Amino acid sequence: MDNSRTPTSRHVLFLNWRDTSNPEGGGSEVYVERIAAELVAAGHQVTLLCAAHERAGAADTTADGVRMLRRGSRHTVYARAALTCLAGRLGLGPLSRRGLGRPDLVVDVCNGVPFFAPLYAGRPVLALVHHVHREQWPVVFGPWMARLGWWIESWLAVRLYRRCRYVTVSQASRAELAELGVAAERIDVVPNGTPPVTGAPLPRSTHPSLLVLGRLVPHKRVEIALRTVAELIGKLPDLELVVAGQGWWEQPLRQLSVELGISDHVRFTGFISEEEKHAVLSAAWVALTPSLKEGWGLTIVEAAARSTPTVAFRYAGGVAEAMVDTETGLLVDDEREFTDQVRELLADDVRRKAMGEAAFAHASRFTWAATGTRFAQLVAQIAHGGAGR
Repeated sequence: MDNSRTPTSRHVLFLNWRDTSNPEGGGSEVYVERIAAELVAAGHQVTLLCAAHERAGAADTTADGVRMLRRGSRHTVYARAALTCLAGRLGLGPLSRRGLGRPDLVVDVCNGVPFFAPLYAGRPVLALVHHVHREQWPVVFGPWMARLGWWIESWLAVRLYRRCRYVTVSQASRAELAELGVAAERIDVVPNGTPPVTGAPLPRSTHPSLLVLGRLVPHKRVEIALRTVAELIGKLPDLELVVAGQGWWEQPLRQLSVELGISDHVRFTGFISEEEKHAVLSAAWVALTPSLKEGWGLTIVEAAARSTPTVAFRYAGGVAEAMVDTETGLLVDDEREFTDQVRELLADDVRRKAMGEAAFAHASRFTWAATGTRFAQLVAQIAHGGAGR
């Protein structure tokens, strides 16, 4: 065992199907890795087990003191997680080889499909759910897979994790979990922090500019942003939309921009670095979050940290908590209103600037240090109490 551990330190094992270097990584992965880093800073030992991928390079790496175990593929990572935990219970496998032994707590990150950790962990399990995927299953999968996925998430998982504590990122997600049958008193809310802005202040673009930041997958509904641009360029001929991010849905989006006749007004950046992200967030006049569902809305707060207001949909889960409607951004009910509000905000320099200033102040309320402290409290409570064994 690692002799550096103190009586109050814990070994926490996160099970997540992706990490931030994965081409399909997103806000969920940012949350997990920032929380993990904060736990390490607080004196805990943290291991993150996730799927291997080409961009990762070596199978086992360390970042911010977090031990990374990349095992299996997008689909087989679930089985590899079970084998790793079972081997750890026997004093074998990668956890034992690193001198860590069995974890004190397993954090099962349930992105629609859970890792089923209560069946094999032999340790307390904390279920981390960013949001309920009710609306997303039929958008991403065919009818049969959508029904199976929703049954696993809404019926099987609720029963399998019935003795476990839950943590989620917004009150909206907490309410949805309660609707599925998870006892409200077992659900803690630990919202995202705001990544620090390390770059120098940058000016806005000289022309009207919009930004969509995130993974390019169907449920992010970037199509709505494209159709908005198509409707606005008649009176705003120099309008530009920056689509920052990557994903398997990029080609259909590119094709739609051609069909709408706006390809000269849309710039697809692909994967961007933190420096490039800072630049596009700072340059945008308005950020757009047309997503069908978000557990929180990390990109909304990231934009706010650069004094950039966001337009999003009121029904899209935690986005309503990541902003203050009409003060730091605008929440809308349908696509028609989305386009109208974007048009009005682009045309009103005074209102847009005031929203940006309020957004900046709002973003400062959310820090990763505070988030990490709250999560560390959960770790201590659950590991000590033994819930989820």
